[in-house]
Amino acid sequence: MSQESKSNSNGGESNFTPFVELDRQTWSRLSTEIESPLNQGDINRLRGLGDPLDMDEVREVYLPLSRLLNLYVGAAGQLHAATTTFLGEKTTRTPFVIAVAGSVAVGKSTTARVLQQLLRRWPDTPNVELVTTDGFLYPNAELKRRCLMERKGFPESYDRRGLLRFISEVKSGAEEVRAPWYSHVTYDIVPGREVVVRRPDVLILEGLNVLAPARTRPDGRSGLALSDFFDFSVYVDAKTDYIEQWYIERFQSLRTSSFTSPESYFHRYAGLSYEEAEQTARGIWKRINEPNLQDNVLPTRGRAQLVLTKDADHSIRRMLLRKT
Repeated sequence: MSQESKSNSNGGESNFTPFVELDRQTWSRLSTEIESPLNQGDINRLRGLGDPLDMDEVREVYLPLSRLLNLYVGAAGQLHAATTTFLGEKTTRTPFVIAVAGSVAVGKSTTARVLQQLLRRWPDTPNVELVTTDGFLYPNAELKRRCLMERKGFPESYDRRGLLRFISEVKSGAEEVRAPWYSHVTYDIVPGREVVVRRPDVLILEGLNVLAPARTRPDGRSGLALSDFFDFSVYVDAKTDYIEQWYIERFQSLRTSSFTSPESYFHRYAGLSYEEAEQTARGIWKRINEPNLQDNVLPTRGRAQLVLTKDADHSIRRMLLRKT
């Protein structure tokens, strides 16, 4: 059920919140007339490692969300038409930008991929591109030079200026915008390879720190934030203990799959026993990922327009939608 405020002990209303809270059952009723365009094969390709995405979740969570986003895209088009009429000139609409944020291992990549595929099925948004902020991490050589390898994924490990320039050019309507290519096998930027974005209807930008506020300049003024260019934003949330367990489980799966490749940056972990791998994964989580989550990622949750909250089984059970 939805919840806009809570009753205080005197029977009055208090604790007003800018969000409307809905449980999964209520949320799922918002698009019961829409059939899912995805089949089981699509879902198998879209789900992330250790993420038990199924047809029910697509139908009950992501299909209503794609309908909501379709309405937002339509409203943006109407606003654009009104603005061009006011200005007395014809300008081309710029891409609708959606941000997807959340912790390492929480499943934000799966969310971004599912939204991309669902939005492509709507007739007014056939061209939907997905870009991750991994491509804007500094190359490992630069991270080592700056002594930041142990802080990879922290805000300071990204080329923030390059990322801002990328999203600014997208929202400016540039015909072609390029981003660096990141390999999760080599754990590094790939020289000579790029992601090319050519005026999509919708751009989904997925990453840990996409909702971070603007930095304060040395003169005390605030610069631009990535969120200044977003039309909608989603934060994928879960209890920290759940995410830690998912991270460890994912590490164990990778140990016997991609880590076995000699090209993998993490090849040295392939020979660990199950117990050694769990200890190693927990150490990495406690040393790097949990501090980044607590200090940098989680504080941005309240800046999202929609928060999707997961239970221990990785299923989305609660939605917080910002009031408009």
